[in-house]
Amino acid sequence: MFTGIFAYLNYQVPATRQEILQKLINGLKRLEYRGYDSAGVAFEGSAAKSGCDCEIKIIKQTGKVAALEKLVQESKDKMDFDKEFSIHVGIAHTRWATHGEPSPTNAHPHRSDPNNEFALVHNGIVTNYQDIKSFLIQRGHIFETETDTEVIAKLMKHLYDNHKDQKIKFRELVEMTVAQLEGAFAIAAISKHYPGDIVTTRRGSPLLIGVKSKNKLSTDHIPVIFSKGMPPPELVKGLDNHRGLLGSSQGRRGDDKTEYHTTGPEKEVEYYFASDASAIIEHTDQVIFLEENDVAEVHDGTLTIHQATRSLDEKTFREITTLKMAIEQIMKGNFKSFMQKEIFEQPESVVNTMRGRVNFEKETVVLGGIKDYMAEIRRCRRLLFIACGTSYHSAIATRQLLEELTELPVMVELASDFLDRSTPVFRDDVCFFISQSGETADTLNALHYCKQHGALIVGVTNVVGSNISRESNCGVHINAGPEIGVASTKAYTSQFIALVLFGLIMSEDRISLQNRRKEIIHGLKELPEKIRKVLKMDDKIRELAEELHQEKSLLVMGRGYNFATCLEGALKIKELTYMHSEGIMAGELKHGPLALVDAAMPVLMVCTRDNVFNKCENALQQVKARHGVPIIICNEGDGDYLTGDNNNKTTCNGQLPNTKDEPHINGVSKTDPVVKPVKKSRALEVPQTIDCLQGILTVIPMQLLSMHIAELKKLDVDCPRNLAKSVTVE
Repeated sequence: MFTGIFAYLNYQVPATRQEILQKLINGLKRLEYRGYDSAGVAFEGSAAKSGCDCEIKIIKQTGKVAALEKLVQESKDKMDFDKEFSIHVGIAHTRWATHGEPSPTNAHPHRSDPNNEFALVHNGIVTNYQDIKSFLIQRGHIFETETDTEVIAKLMKHLYDNHKDQKIKFRELVEMTVAQLEGAFAIAAISKHYPGDIVTTRRGSPLLIGVKSKNKLSTDHIPVIFSKGMPPPELVKGLDNHRGLLGSSQGRRGDDKTEYHTTGPEKEVEYYFASDASAIIEHTDQVIFLEENDVAEVHDGTLTIHQATRSLDEKTFREITTLKMAIEQIMKGNFKSFMQKEIFEQPESVVNTMRGRVNFEKETVVLGGIKDYMAEIRRCRRLLFIACGTSYHSAIATRQLLEELTELPVMVELASDFLDRSTPVFRDDVCFFISQSGETADTLNALHYCKQHGALIVGVTNVVGSNISRESNCGVHINAGPEIGVASTKAYTSQFIALVLFGLIMSEDRISLQNRRKEIIHGLKELPEKIRKVLKMDDKIRELAEELHQEKSLLVMGRGYNFATCLEGALKIKELTYMHSEGIMAGELKHGPLALVDAAMPVLMVCTRDNVFNKCENALQQVKARHGVPIIICNEGDGDYLTGDNNNKTTCNGQLPNTKDEPHINGVSKTDPVVKPVKKSRALEVPQTIDCLQGILTVIPMQLLSMHIAELKKLDVDCPRNLAKSVTVE
């Protein structure tokens, strides 16, 4: 289960219940793009007082966050929305179901018992939840939901009941709980027994903390407290000179009595916890990215970060990072949807990917993130590119060029299949892991597998501070800007560009390839303007969508550099329109897929001027010979040539007219009237560029086509059903 966590804690910052709930709801709205089917909030119902339990209220609803917001407002009569709290904590969540159908009961937050002693939200999946559930049922716990998350809340209560006489701390209780969990998770928990406190932890799922204070933060990092095996003196030297976030003179002590200074009590401070920076940026740009197995606790307004044990390479502090994201970047502006905005941002996003990296005058390329590792990369015996979905397609799109420029074997692998096969990996391999979010579970698991085998790890991501970016030896940030739409568009083209830049660096000392490199760099320079030209075709593509939006299936064919375009275009159509769509290698047409072609089957073909143009033209003729009426994406000036044909004797509803020799063709009876005009092949002409970059210009019409078909079907293009932006479960 995933998708969005948001929590808010105000300490000595007075806020009404209305204001607190609105912040929680707004935080969820910022996370809506990730995809979800239900939402909920849990919050303290009475002012927290030292030594006193507080009441926790939970409100949950299926559907959109707007439905939850309406339910919260309907609760006004039962709660005093004007009541003011100086100290208060609340948690919120958007859920995408994996265990149990979407329902208010299965929605988050989950509780430990009918008295709401503990409440928590959870991203990820607990793989051993059945074992824990059986254990708890035997001890009298009654389960209300079908989810794996509920076992965490009930296990927490079970451990609390067994240790409350020892006055166990909330953080210690959470540490004991997660020690029993297997799988991936990010958790934010609150309790009536620990009013005004929150504990968060993560393993394999992202979580960050935003800090907002009227006072200037007095440090740029927070020390990590290790419960077992404190860091050696040389690693913590100088830490005692750093004061806490707000300059507290008070501190907490680790188990060995080493003093660590953190945020102090009696200071006005607000904390925001989220699985995505987009939910925090409107409140503060000062954030801390939690690392694997971190446990962060806020008690009496003081933030501390703990780890159970310290490994040799474990950092002894967490940096306070300044987010460079602007709130405007995650707003739609004048666009109807985030997807439309992101498609039309591509002239700028590809420039941002190249900015500071490509010197067009000197015809040089630098990737600072991998610069120090280039000698090792050049010595490798093969390159592996491992990814899922759209990111996998970006690797397919550039494989041919990378083979040409590096003169190395290039393997492109789906992360899940790569792991299923236990693929051999060697120390002299270089493994690239491509992920927009940097959190994709399958890709992250494949990274761990390759790391264990000693390969060099290179991350290619769009999110600073993501798991993949932190766990890689080096990497490339694609700089596409926040991508909110679930169906990736601008990240695909930026990943494409980033991998091309890598190929250019690998070939910079190859004399025989210098002319080829210059052509590619020149093509990159012209690319933004040519993308703008493609985007001007939007109205024509919408007209085409009006013809296709009632179809049940669509075949997308091409080969060479454009094969990846077909795979990605078909994926976009599936994701957004829920139509069946298949990306087919045109060279394989006669080995089976040609059986699908008839007058009723819509076919989209990519046929641009490159080294396989004649082969694509041959495939086009095969489609026409089977009465297919293809829509052709081609270069400017080729439309009339490729569409000109005498074989299109089909009606606009895709049915063949009847002949004496064929009483039943494609299920059409001789007696069926044929009254509609003849349908003809159509062409979408895109500017021509160098062959290896043509896939960027041919994929954009498919992005627009899938978006328009979805809109005509009245579907949500930003949040397709059953999908989420950051796939943090296998």
